[in-house]
Amino acid sequence: MSSRALYLRDADDLRRNAGQWEAYESRGHCVVLAGPGSGKTKTLTTKLARILHEDVRPPRGVACITFSNECAKELEIRLVRLGIDADERLFVGTIHSFSLTEIILPYAKIAKLGLPEDFKVATEREQALALKNAHRLVTGQQNHAQDLKYSLGRHRRSILDRDSSEWRTVSPEMSQLVEAYEAELRKMGLIDFDDMPLLAVSALKAHPWLRRAIVAKFPVLAVDEYQDLGLALHRMVMGLCFSAGSRLFAVGDADQSVYGFTGAHPELLQRVANRSDVQTVRLEFNYRCGSNIVVASEYALGEVRGYQCPESAHEGTIFFHALHGDYGQQANHLFSVVFPELRNRFDDFKLGDVAILYSAAWIGDAVAQAARDFGLGILRSDANAIYPRSSRIMRWLEACALWCCSGWRTGRPEFSKLTRDGARLFADGLSTPESRLGFQRQLIGSLWNRRERTASIHEWLTGLRAEVLEGLLSDNMATYEAETLHTFIDKCAPGKDLYAMTLEEFAGDGQHNERVTLSSLHSAKGREFRIVILFAMDAGRIPRNGASASEMREARRSFYVGFTRPQDELHIVHSASRPSPFVTEVRQRMGH
Repeated sequence: MSSRALYLRDADDLRRNAGQWEAYESRGHCVVLAGPGSGKTKTLTTKLARILHEDVRPPRGVACITFSNECAKELEIRLVRLGIDADERLFVGTIHSFSLTEIILPYAKIAKLGLPEDFKVATEREQALALKNAHRLVTGQQNHAQDLKYSLGRHRRSILDRDSSEWRTVSPEMSQLVEAYEAELRKMGLIDFDDMPLLAVSALKAHPWLRRAIVAKFPVLAVDEYQDLGLALHRMVMGLCFSAGSRLFAVGDADQSVYGFTGAHPELLQRVANRSDVQTVRLEFNYRCGSNIVVASEYALGEVRGYQCPESAHEGTIFFHALHGDYGQQANHLFSVVFPELRNRFDDFKLGDVAILYSAAWIGDAVAQAARDFGLGILRSDANAIYPRSSRIMRWLEACALWCCSGWRTGRPEFSKLTRDGARLFADGLSTPESRLGFQRQLIGSLWNRRERTASIHEWLTGLRAEVLEGLLSDNMATYEAETLHTFIDKCAPGKDLYAMTLEEFAGDGQHNERVTLSSLHSAKGREFRIVILFAMDAGRIPRNGASASEMREARRSFYVGFTRPQDELHIVHSASRPSPFVTEVRQRMGH
């Protein structure tokens, strides 16, 4: 089936929902306010396919900016199903990646950004060194520089105009530290992740010709999860879409904005949606959750939104568990009592159906230990995961490992996809057809010789790094990713905690494919599971003690995000003596 036929088939499905169809048919600037489970990803990807086929003629294309690498990967997977690969006409990635690859790398010199020609992306270690040196220069002190990392990043992201009185008066000491830190990075020939959108916005503001160049290449700008992308992205949208002429198609939900600590401003989405030159569409159906969960989700949010379920929706069930003991004992109760009950209720129950969500990674440690005690596999998505789930290189290596375990027989994943994804990941080092062909040959040879499912992951990764990756890990974005890889390989070395890990465990293949998902509430956003367990929903945890009014609102939105992840069952676990006020309110309003 042709790609045109594929997206037209999906478009026909959108006709059944008036909001989705209105968004699909939009011709000018459009903002889609999409609640949980509303089919926003299908709407977005089908719309992108239509734009590429009908609205934008080659070689011009579309840039789709989203919040994280995981979100970008999900969009890419959906687009591939519509017969569309990310290529020169379609950019899909984070604001950092867009800023680096589409603005900084091509135009840094001509836009006079003050960067050395061979600059690299700083690793965590290099950032720490630059901050330490800057702190010493500004304060004369040697210690506690890293304690300021969070505040420094927030200050950089919140005040974009360095010539403004705000930059000089809000926190002059922090402004001075930021400038010293950035100067230290430049001395080392480096930029960091926060630099990317900041430099890009500065360049776009200063050079009208640059705005015209970006619009010429991407006459349509799509934004996913607009509410989480912060002030720099908003300024970019204002300049490219409402001054330079690019067309905006944005999707988001202010109720699911949970990244205030990184500089997200949910009100920016509403500000764009309220413009007179923007068509605003609200998606009002929840296709994910059972009807009882949809009704109760408004109690969780504390506000009425009027979301509806389709007539065919199942009911969905909510369970409350008031438990005694510490979190380790409560986690033991999950695996000894709740999981057997799930197996009895669902004939086709699988561990992969379940996600256990919590507010902090250290709480996840207690759940992870209990799961190991019960011999259950886990897949963690929090700050204490064995490597960041957002890491592009680790997710690509997982796919390579899966190919070595079973994919070489089944074609899932296809080897051609591994080479395409790898070529994009290491684009800086694979700039010619000859280098890409050489990469493909090296990769197939190395993977073909490493198809032993029970092989040590340490040996597998070490061999692949030496044979294929070594020369590719020193260019821009790959440098930062390389640190994640090297750290994980070290964790798997003889005598280390993960030494016993095998290739199939790393790939999640075979008997190790069934794993319970353990995730922070933040990392669960955008995902769905058959069964969700909200764990440690206690006062002092969500919200935390002493939370400000804005922190209270964000904690409530985090609770709401977790509440709206399940399809069939939601389990809310709290300590019997100190339930979260959010839990108490939901129980009271449900009559429990």
